[in-house]
Amino acid sequence: MSGERLLVVDDDQTVRRVLGILFERHGFDVETAISGEDALRQVEERWPDLVVTDLNMQGIDGIDLVRALKSTAAREGRDIACIVVTAFGSTAVAIEAMKAGALDYVQKPFRNDELVMKVRRGLSQRELERDNRRLQRQLKSRHQFENLVGSSDAMHVVYDMIHRVKDTRISCLIEGKSGTGKEMVARAIHFSGLRAQGPFVAINCGAIPENLVESELFGHKKGAFTGASRDKVGLMQSADKGTIFLDEVASLPLSAQVKLLRALQERRFTPVGAVQEVSVDVRVLAACNVDLEAAVENGEFREDLYYRLNVVKLELPPLRERGDDILMLAESFLDEFAREYDRPLRGISPDARTLLRAYHYPGNVRELRNLVERAVALCRDDVLTAADLPSHLQTAPATTSAVLPAKQFPEDGFDLDSELSRLEKTWLLAALQEADGQKTRAAQLLHMSFRSFRYRLNKYALDD
Repeated sequence: MSGERLLVVDDDQTVRRVLGILFERHGFDVETAISGEDALRQVEERWPDLVVTDLNMQGIDGIDLVRALKSTAAREGRDIACIVVTAFGSTAVAIEAMKAGALDYVQKPFRNDELVMKVRRGLSQRELERDNRRLQRQLKSRHQFENLVGSSDAMHVVYDMIHRVKDTRISCLIEGKSGTGKEMVARAIHFSGLRAQGPFVAINCGAIPENLVESELFGHKKGAFTGASRDKVGLMQSADKGTIFLDEVASLPLSAQVKLLRALQERRFTPVGAVQEVSVDVRVLAACNVDLEAAVENGEFREDLYYRLNVVKLELPPLRERGDDILMLAESFLDEFAREYDRPLRGISPDARTLLRAYHYPGNVRELRNLVERAVALCRDDVLTAADLPSHLQTAPATTSAVLPAKQFPEDGFDLDSELSRLEKTWLLAALQEADGQKTRAAQLLHMSFRSFRYRLNKYALDD
């Protein structure tokens, strides 16, 4: 703690001198004040790290000084620790000092080593609190929706919806292909809204064994089942006053879906093996990369839970539909990994930009991120080039022109709508055949939603 600035406040000159010598001997930068008023004047010019103040002084006493310093610190966004020195060792005095914001108090006559220990402890705690606030600010900044990358029309729709729901506790369903950034959007909703100071708990429902889902979500009591050797707090309770993000929610077994529905409706639940209910204030965000509406129709997901989760739906577009967002994201990832790998990269070459822009990204944003990280790690120059990209990007077939030479165009013209309808029906039937008649799977093969697939079947009277 050497070099930390202490302000000693006491109306007794001898005490000020003794404490000044004591703290300087331990490596502190010490200044003194003869009164509470004098201390407040000094902090306007130079802010101390910790204040040691006597309790009984003329004018502003130690308790009022602590209150004034804490008020100023809160108003200016600063940190300060205060220790009160008192000749009265009553519990009432200690409680009053703590209520005023004092970190600790020391009773006269004090031992020098005790006072120095309390000062060091106070400075250490202040530093930990400062680091914690800094990390919270960084985390919030990292996940605010303003930091989502992309300016395409599809993403502006997403930004608008995030802005409209972030300060509510309304349940949201986030849909999109794997790798489109569903958890990132969920974090943006949480950390840019009124619940940002509360916990954000993310759970991949598909990664939990079916027999443990209820225990993980809602907790259990000791002895509730074989292996339950102690009480366990569930993730729903851990997210109290914050947000729980249920990724791959379609993977929840039906038994857990029933309990989750009741928890959402009544804001309380009973841990496994318990008799007492637990009340929670949790905002639920759910995500899925399959068509939940189709899962409902197939009896794989409860309809009532679907509508409870799907109060607001955010649909994330696949990366291939986001246009120049691809290059914006690539540049953002380049900056990130250049710092991480300490590589002095200046940008992306035109040939590499062409390849990145033309690729179809079945793995979406996650795949692009991995591509850029690999390229940064392997790049030997100060610019990322096409040679740094994986071979499957460099050998991807170029987009061919659909324009026919004029001499091949039919003399009587061409019925484009009829030809497109014929082609669409051909692919719909081919997908159904490939999927053995399973419409959900056929829709996935054609990279479309189940609702869109069903609409096209009805359009051509193919839905038998």
